[in-house]
Amino acid sequence: MSGLTTHVLDTAHGKPAAGVALRLLRDGVVLTVRETNADGRCDSPLLAASALTPGAYRLEFEVGAYYRSLGLALPDPAFLETVAIEFGIAEPGGHYHVPLLVSPFGYSTYRGS
Repeated sequence: MSGLTTHVLDTAHGKPAAGVALRLLRDGVVLTVRETNADGRCDSPLLAASALTPGAYRLEFEVGAYYRSLGLALPDPAFLETVAIEFGIAEPGGHYHVPLLVSPFGYSTYRGS
């Protein structure tokens, strides 16, 4: 799949994170709002390869709401409510995959394939 894609893995439970609300922004403008499917992925690219332009982007994942939906008691306020990943796209028309590995108290990301 080309364009910009993502997936979310719940490392606290060792499974894909289904039902995570997320937003893609550029220059503060929301480009798309999605929710992860049962496999922790979105059903289609966040942006098609033809829509990728060089610049700075931001993905925001609503992880606090996700963990509450599982019945997990989080502190108030939660340590992680929204995880924001800011990244750059340098190659227009390429493939960028931005996964999120998350637990209630930490996360990591990388440029995937």
